[in-house]
Amino acid sequence: MIENARALAVAAVRRYHRLEVELPAEVPGGPVLFVAHHGFGSLFDLNVLATLAALDDLALDRPVTTLVHQVAWTVGLGPALERLGCRPASRTAAREALADGRHVLVFPGGDVDAFKSRRDKDRIVFGGRVGFARMAIEQAVPVVPVVTAGAGDTLLVLSDGQAIARRLRLDRLLRLKALPVSVTFPWGLNLGVAGFLPYLPVPVTLRTRVLPGLTAQPDEAAAAFAARIEQTMQAALDELT
Repeated sequence: MIENARALAVAAVRRYHRLEVELPAEVPGGPVLFVAHHGFGSLFDLNVLATLAALDDLALDRPVTTLVHQVAWTVGLGPALERLGCRPASRTAAREALADGRHVLVFPGGDVDAFKSRRDKDRIVFGGRVGFARMAIEQAVPVVPVVTAGAGDTLLVLSDGQAIARRLRLDRLLRLKALPVSVTFPWGLNLGVAGFLPYLPVPVTLRTRVLPGLTAQPDEAAAAFAARIEQTMQAALDELT
């Protein structure tokens, strides 16, 4: 049943948002670390569904392990997501999946990237996180970036709510650094509801581009490689928007 729900959700995004997918000429052989960014939302994010659609279109020759924020297990959705190949985001989970010959899909920006305010809707925000790049270097796998444009236009996000999250100590309680203030249907003006629960998005066109694979240069530090990946993705996002 959960597999059918995934297929229906991806199909709905393709139709409702007239999803356009651009694929590279080829994907590097062997296990790949797919790196994507959030549009808006955590458990419900259009960028995630658009990325899954793009990976479906690639007709990959091996399964994909998707690394997901721990909050999904905190609220009880973890077991269902595990049936779709998801794991709580961690270095151990990524290392085990790659060692098993699986692709890995990661969203390095986490909740900081997922709950950006409207002024940052067309920015990729990884917040200085470099673990994904370090993993690619350690495991000698290429990084294939996936970029999606449009999700930030499906609602109005007034604030990322980082100050509120700090006051509520959500970082310690739920590992959440943001709690957005947004205006959506049917939730109206709300604090931290949209994105954790589904909302009815404005039916804008979504555009997803899978970029050619990137590998670390000899002696390139993880921080420098991560910055290069983020800059490459931002340049592509600028083109799409």
